[in-house]
Amino acid sequence: MSSAEYHNTLRHPRVMTAPLLQSNSSASSNTTGQHHEEAYHKVLLSIYTVVLLSGILCLVLTMRVLQFASHSLTAIAVLNLVFAHFLFLVTLPFRIYYYAVGRWTLGFGLCKTVSSMIHIHLYMSFVCYVVILVTRLLLFHKRANQVEFHRRMHALLGSLAIWVLVLVVLPCVIYFNYGNKGHTGNATSETCFKFGDQIEAGAKALNYVGGSVVIAVSVVLTGLQAHVLLVLYRVYGRACLNQQVFAAQLKSLCFALVMMVCFVPYHMFRMYYISHLQSQHINEVFLSVTTLNCLDMLTFLGKGTWLRCCR
Repeated sequence: MSSAEYHNTLRHPRVMTAPLLQSNSSASSNTTGQHHEEAYHKVLLSIYTVVLLSGILCLVLTMRVLQFASHSLTAIAVLNLVFAHFLFLVTLPFRIYYYAVGRWTLGFGLCKTVSSMIHIHLYMSFVCYVVILVTRLLLFHKRANQVEFHRRMHALLGSLAIWVLVLVVLPCVIYFNYGNKGHTGNATSETCFKFGDQIEAGAKALNYVGGSVVIAVSVVLTGLQAHVLLVLYRVYGRACLNQQVFAAQLKSLCFALVMMVCFVPYHMFRMYYISHLQSQHINEVFLSVTTLNCLDMLTFLGKGTWLRCCR
């Protein structure tokens, strides 16, 4: 360096330090982003681990305790709900693996399958809850003839048709459409469950409509179920706890509260998220909360359940 260049550097130090400051700022930003992502991964890992362990326990206890009448619409809905939980719990270890390791190395096809299963589980559970709650409300109003399958074959065919649609048609749609846009541009990526940037205008409108339906139906059914319990309390007073009809409606209220706690917050935030896609990590946390509905089978485990299961 010549004497003139040396003196010029002393007079204008920013000429040399500006790129260095920009580099340090960029590195600091990347480090902060990594710390935030690791924090979200820890939260998701904790939630999914709890859901997996407790969900398996609930399914085992439920299948050992419950005895269903084959012609009951409520029983068929509960059986379908159990099957939906089972399918989701089968794919849940893959999510736990991803958030524990921090990268996805199992192929993009499996990533799309596991990613879609949490949504399939959410909406299949929602449909089952609606069927259970509407059935119980109709039974309460003395319209039982409208909510029974008189033939076992009808129940089996109805359930089979729904699951064929879910397990055959939807996977085909997911395989050819879901996530392909992002994959073509990043074929070697080790990230998964990040398809928010592919939500287009039509999908946004569908999200708004679907979220509004879930929120409205959940609130209305919860209010109706609470009103039924209030009516029964006024009729029986403190003796209502000894009434079988009150116990059945109380279980229905538990299903309604599961929808309010697990599904409504997620869909409320999703309406904000689809217009602010930079909040994808927060959306994933709300989505993970919806999986806590796997604990809904606890509503069937009453007094003496643990003693019977241990025999």
